[in-house]
Amino acid sequence: MKMSEKLISAEEVVKHTTSESCWVVLYGNVYDVTEFLPSHPGGSKIILQLAGRDATEEYDPIHPPGTLEENLKPEAKLGKIDPQTLVRTTKTAAKEEKKGVSADEIPPMESLLNLDEIEQVATKRMPEKAWAYYYSSSDDTFSKSFNNKVYRDILLRPRVFIDCTRCDSSTTLLDHKVGLPIFVSPAAMARLGHPDGEAGIARACAKFGAMQVISNNASMTPEQIVADAKPGQMFGWQLYVQNDRAKSEAMLARINRMRDRFKFICLTLDAPVPGKRELDEKQNFKNAVTVASGVKTASEPNRPGGGGVGQQLFFGTASDLTWKVTLPWLAKHTDLPIVLKGVQTHEDAYLAAKYAPQVRAVILSNHGGRALDTAPPAVHTLLEIRKYCPEVLDRIEVWVDGGIKRGTDVVKALCLGAKAVGIGRPALFGLGAGGQAGVERTLEILKAETETCMRLLGVEKVSELSPRHINSRKVERDIFEGDAGLETFGLWDKVKSKL
Repeated sequence: MKMSEKLISAEEVVKHTTSESCWVVLYGNVYDVTEFLPSHPGGSKIILQLAGRDATEEYDPIHPPGTLEENLKPEAKLGKIDPQTLVRTTKTAAKEEKKGVSADEIPPMESLLNLDEIEQVATKRMPEKAWAYYYSSSDDTFSKSFNNKVYRDILLRPRVFIDCTRCDSSTTLLDHKVGLPIFVSPAAMARLGHPDGEAGIARACAKFGAMQVISNNASMTPEQIVADAKPGQMFGWQLYVQNDRAKSEAMLARINRMRDRFKFICLTLDAPVPGKRELDEKQNFKNAVTVASGVKTASEPNRPGGGGVGQQLFFGTASDLTWKVTLPWLAKHTDLPIVLKGVQTHEDAYLAAKYAPQVRAVILSNHGGRALDTAPPAVHTLLEIRKYCPEVLDRIEVWVDGGIKRGTDVVKALCLGAKAVGIGRPALFGLGAGGQAGVERTLEILKAETETCMRLLGVEKVSELSPRHINSRKVERDIFEGDAGLETFGLWDKVKSKL
């Protein structure tokens, strides 16, 4: 009998629970993961907590297919678990019972009237680990809450006696037509919240013609996610450049081969190191009964913070990116347009525009408040650009994300010059509330609210929205005040300044 066909009893597996000999069961197979412990992105402790038992339920929502084969040697697969000796658990059912939510108690999606109600249902339905990862933000969570609050401080200026029977919320992004000025921002680990995962989000986006930027840390492969895409459906691929550049280069080559679906690379810059997301990190210390806190193998590198999903995902991400080195490196490996995500000052927006046409757009974002707490909301950066270098808005597209909860938020960003508005958590909470149907309901609500707002402003098309439709005076008082601080040369000699 071949080694791969060998039956191994559960009693034998539970004998291997140390850093010297660590076995786990995944998808009915027994693996010796001892050699992999030091290099696991989440640290050895995560695996050791699952040692000696079936880890499929914890592993599956986080890792796309092919991860095992990519990281383990063939001989690491020891055989199959003897099903007669395996005690099956009902952890998922227990969690739902603990939360007091059954399938019969899930409200119809159409009864949920706003994004807050969708988030409330998702919070009850999702595993606690998933909720903590999605909901968490850095330090005191100020930036996360302020991202939304700042929109409340911008007032709308409705016009009357205007025919508002027609309203078209479609637009173009990077010369591709989309059905909404709303896109799904890259948000990792969608299958933590619901089995539909990123593919469910993609199918929901298809119904509205919405663009989706797929996370570098998606829980499904890019091929799986776009498999059911409709003709013309637009995707972008988020890139976190790895210290091992070969891995990033291989992924770029993979995305290049799917350019009929992927229309740009979204290089994320706002989190060169992970923020301190305490709610997420706390999950790392729950149910840790088999391994003492802080245990790691002798050859394992140190990791900052207390762990959590966020720390796991960022381990191995490069923090040495620069304008002069990284963009030329990207040009060698892809000719797809580059979108820079995480711009938080007018100076960096100005620099990005100098690299057009390789750089076609920027996303003003503070990473959903998950990186540097008290970093500015996208609205502040957008106002800075209008004040210090408004020509940027003509040279490249400016998108924003963070804090969007209402269609009025979408419209206000568009009035200030944003070309599109991204949602991250709302898509994940929609997924957690009802799978694909929950994401569809999220987009349906935002589309309806956006179009209602446009009609009441007397605007028929997205392109007609302008600063005249809002009063942003209260927010303008809080934005950066100082020298423009821009390097100027060539076509950019004459910097517009209102100092």
